[in-house]
Amino acid sequence: MLPAFSGQPIRVELRRPLGPHLAASSMKRRVILLDPAVLDGRGEFERILIHEIFHFAWLRLGNRARRDWEQLLCREIRARARGELGWSAEWRKTKLRESDIAGRSPAWRRYICESFCDTAAWRFAGLRRHAEFTLPRRFCGARRRWFDAAFSPSRTIPL
Repeated sequence: MLPAFSGQPIRVELRRPLGPHLAASSMKRRVILLDPAVLDGRGEFERILIHEIFHFAWLRLGNRARRDWEQLLCREIRARARGELGWSAEWRKTKLRESDIAGRSPAWRRYICESFCDTAAWRFAGLRRHAEFTLPRRFCGARRRWFDAAFSPSRTIPL
């Protein structure tokens, strides 16, 4: 179940074509664009919409929580965790160099944001399996616990 959200409305539009992506968001315009292809597979609409909603949540999450998420990902990388919970994070992860992580480069920061959004979609979309869920189970548990603590049912998430 999704946590409660607060903030100005976010408009969602179906629009074709979006190029190689199934969705895009504009924080400034408060709009999420979805390719109609997201309606083709069971759970895809929910998974991709939740991913995009959590881009708005990431912006207002706060530095401490973002750094906590970043530290969780650093622990995974030190443990040599392969895979991710969505394509948008996984392809970024595979391109990272040690210098990106150590220097907190823009590539690293984009990865941690996409990983956050993909994990939110995994956590809240209600899908048990998906071809893009490639992160080993032992790392998924830590991510679930992080999300459950950060987004408890009693907390409203500002968007």
